[in-house]
Amino acid sequence: MGPVKWAPLLVTLLAWPVLVGCGPRPDAAPTAPPSGVPTVRTSSAAGPWWAPQVGATFHIQYTGKVDFTRQVDVYNLDWEHTGATDVQGLRERGVASICYLNTGAFEDFRPDRDSFPAEVLGEDLDGWPGERWLDIRRIDTLLPIMTARMDVCKAKGFVAIDPDNTDGWTQRTGFPISAADQIAYQRALAREAHARGLAIGLKNDGDQLDELAGDVDFAVNEECVAHRECNLYTNFLAGGKAVFNIEYRGGLATVCPRRPAGMSTVISNRQLSGKIDACP
Repeated sequence: MGPVKWAPLLVTLLAWPVLVGCGPRPDAAPTAPPSGVPTVRTSSAAGPWWAPQVGATFHIQYTGKVDFTRQVDVYNLDWEHTGATDVQGLRERGVASICYLNTGAFEDFRPDRDSFPAEVLGEDLDGWPGERWLDIRRIDTLLPIMTARMDVCKAKGFVAIDPDNTDGWTQRTGFPISAADQIAYQRALAREAHARGLAIGLKNDGDQLDELAGDVDFAVNEECVAHRECNLYTNFLAGGKAVFNIEYRGGLATVCPRRPAGMSTVISNRQLSGKIDACP
């Protein structure tokens, strides 16, 4: 295993509009969320960082020109393509911004793509060109890359991390990833996010949600209504933690009545281009 290529990574980071300083030590005191964004304490993982209320409304958009006019509590936006001024504008309205990171898969279109050694790159993600599963057992290699991204999120004013592809242990990744490996990686990411004063969620991976409930501050789910898996989130919701659910099929009349009480649900296209209908 070769070392992480820090020089290209640092050059890339410094080339971005927001300059990123040194990240906090894991034992450093977490910082509070920026003023203007209300802090909501929840159980277990609660600290001096933002956490969403159960039932919070949200807008999620990763492609196209982002619609910043939505009257919602939370925006979920891409870490690279969202500017600090956009996040600041939302914060001035009292809207929290969640920073999307693909922590479980490599993307060949990202500016830090050269930081990933070939040996941590696995099978292609079906249906997602340019993406490959990561060997998340290699926390020593991946964590510095992911924390550099977290530092970008923090510098831009985001208050939380949405880590994608957190269910590699259930997929054909090309690596013998176990359930325990996945838990260890998610907990490492959570520690680093919290050390930076950032909340963190769990994306899908509902089978491990109960075990990780004390480590994460909210959950993001795709298609639990379509797959009849929303029952996996009832304990989490009952514990006072928000679940942001995205469905890609059906309409409000067929989707909304089938979600658990308190679940925040929107219906979108798979490109997440901003065309969204929200359950009331």
